[in-house]
Amino acid sequence: MAEASRLLCARVKAGDPTWVPRYAGLVYRASCRDAQLTALFACRAVLVPVPGSRVCPEAPWAAQCLAFALSEMGLGGGLWAGLRRQTGVRKSATSPAGGRPSVREHFESFAVARPLRSVERIVLIDDVITRGRTLLAAAARLQAELPHADIRAFALIRTLGFVPHMDRLLEPCHGVVRWAGGDARREP
Repeated sequence: MAEASRLLCARVKAGDPTWVPRYAGLVYRASCRDAQLTALFACRAVLVPVPGSRVCPEAPWAAQCLAFALSEMGLGGGLWAGLRRQTGVRKSATSPAGGRPSVREHFESFAVARPLRSVERIVLIDDVITRGRTLLAAAARLQAELPHADIRAFALIRTLGFVPHMDRLLEPCHGVVRWAGGDARREP
């Protein structure tokens, strides 16, 4: 299971054109059975990919590939790449636990390009969620520009830390990321 998990993450991080659409298909099928996923990806929801750590990536980044694939599956009501990095941050995946970018660093690094005039719901799309710092900062930046929007988030993969036994690799999970004790806190 651990090896399958690493392979899944590597495929998503690479924006693998064979596998990312397949994973989007799994999300679509899960949304047919899960009322909360159905509501999250309702036709009025605008999918916004969360930018990677670099300012100008040479190729589409993982969350952008995932957001595009989800949109192609008919999830959401469109795609908008209006959130961007104006300054780069350290890459969380390769930083030691104490050296990962803070919510504030992420927030200050984001900019909103040509805000949408009117939007009811935004669904931030990210590939992996660990603590939720990036998603919390992205939501706060968008909320500052679009104060009336309902902003939610979706991540294909959530880190779990050490888990002695897992039954399924891909399993929907609903939770909350909030500001608590000076940092992001993800439940579950």
